[in-house]
Amino acid sequence: MPAADPITSPQNPRIKNLLRLQQKASERREQQLTIIEGHRELTIAHQAGIEIRSLFVCPDLAGADRHRELQTTLGPQAEVFEVSKAVFERVAYREGSDGILALARPPQRRLQTLKLPANPLLLILEAVEKPGNLGAILRTADAARVDAVIVCDPRTDLYNPNAIRSSIGCIFTVPTVASTRQEVLAWCAEQGIRTYAAALTPTAQAYTTYDFRGPTAFVMGTEADGLTPELREACSETIIIPMRGYIDSLNVSIATAVLTFEAVRQRN
Repeated sequence: MPAADPITSPQNPRIKNLLRLQQKASERREQQLTIIEGHRELTIAHQAGIEIRSLFVCPDLAGADRHRELQTTLGPQAEVFEVSKAVFERVAYREGSDGILALARPPQRRLQTLKLPANPLLLILEAVEKPGNLGAILRTADAARVDAVIVCDPRTDLYNPNAIRSSIGCIFTVPTVASTRQEVLAWCAEQGIRTYAAALTPTAQAYTTYDFRGPTAFVMGTEADGLTPELREACSETIIIPMRGYIDSLNVSIATAVLTFEAVRQRN
């Protein structure tokens, strides 16, 4: 049941903790919690089996019907707190919020425990640093039913609230793990997965010339620097998306979508 009185002070300990979790990855790691903002994102997370610990609702923004619906959906295991509009706007991290915010326990996934089908399609991202790009790639992964997203040496917290928002909760629907480059390469070799590095090199061939119907992983680099030479050279093949204009590359999330849906097309 919701608290008897709405939280109306930004000095409330729960509100101060929300702000710490929002701002510091170290707090999220220590408390093993992350923040999910938005009804759609929260619904997707709950349907994916994510444990929702606390729910903060601003009735002025969310409306009474949605408030009651969430209480019924989440059940008694989630504490529910009503928050005044002024306080909610203090903790909301996006404009035009719908008045729904939750604390959740993110899944603790490891590379060695990933369960793959016989013919997996994977995305490997090296040193991803922009939560927006990670979120956009996860939306592609969900839409294409990619089997897993693996991040080598990430520079951002996988469960950064902005990554959750940008993915519209798809980080909870696609198995996503972080690992080191060396571990990922060894694991791919053990699993018999062919790795395709997306990189501008003199010997790279157009992606349309390859057969992606077998166990496949697309390996993508950072927006600024691309793939490190060590990872690129360790991959089975190097591929490019031919550019016909003045620019020589696409945004990494767009490039990932192009490659991923070509693999889906071939497999269908």
